[in-house]
Amino acid sequence: MTLRRKLAIAAALVAAALLAAVAYVAHDPDVLVRAEFARQLHAAGLSKHARDVTGHRWVYAERAGAAPDAPTLVFVHGFTGSKENFYPLVRALEDSGARYRIVVPDLPGWGESERLPRENYGFLAQSERVAAFIRSISPDRPVVLVGQSMGGGIAALVAAGYPQLVSRVALIDAAGVRFKDNRFGEAVLAGRNPFAVSDRASLDRYLATTFHGEDARPRIPWPADRAYIARRVRDAAFEQRVLDGIGRGPERFLPGDEATRIQQPTLLLWCRQDIVIDPSALALYAARIPQARRVLLDDCGHMSMMERPAQVAAALDELIERGTPR
Repeated sequence: MTLRRKLAIAAALVAAALLAAVAYVAHDPDVLVRAEFARQLHAAGLSKHARDVTGHRWVYAERAGAAPDAPTLVFVHGFTGSKENFYPLVRALEDSGARYRIVVPDLPGWGESERLPRENYGFLAQSERVAAFIRSISPDRPVVLVGQSMGGGIAALVAAGYPQLVSRVALIDAAGVRFKDNRFGEAVLAGRNPFAVSDRASLDRYLATTFHGEDARPRIPWPADRAYIARRVRDAAFEQRVLDGIGRGPERFLPGDEATRIQQPTLLLWCRQDIVIDPSALALYAARIPQARRVLLDDCGHMSMMERPAQVAAALDELIERGTPR
């Protein structure tokens, strides 16, 4: 067989393999999403784990601290979010020299964690589950609890209701108070889900709503966008049910009401351009938690831990090192 013939056969085999890969991805575009999340997990030095707590299978990412007594940081994501939202912040915290043990769960009902029919996934029920999860992963020492958006409302309830489990708390763009009216809040009060995603146009609107800077928005190219959109369509009824509870139901201001009981060192962090949870919420929480340190970042939106991870990491370092209780 001539060299030219061998090269032609090799090229044909490579082309066939590429076509097979493209066909596989087109058939199961979610493989691209899983691969990207796995890459981010590895880049942040995290490993994935699962455990059963409160009748749910929790999936979470974890990174050990450099010392056995390293403070444990537990991150709680927001509405329509997942543990992956915190990976840029976890990478930024690497500059702290692995001084912290990091635990980032998918809340029950979201991401890879289990969702059960007829269960309540509102503020109070989730706060009870998070408290049980903390007991499970850190039975002997309280944790630093960091919550964003819906997760901030949940974190406020845990810090107020279970002070023995939480040494410090950070509320980032947190839901749970009656902030200044904006288009997002008005849509929620009207019974709509302004985060709903059903096609490429609504996906782009969702990203533009949650991220201020266009460069900071995640790139979701074809065909990965198909997989993401399909999942959000499947979750639409669940999302609406949760949003009805935390946005319009009797629990919607429970985190703010209970925040007056928070005694721990507290960080309140917002972005000035947040068009989801208006920055006026920062002052409302501060009035209830007078010992809180307030940080208002500029040129970022609702996802500060992804748009400004270095600044958020620095604020968390300050909370852990210098926070003083009420």
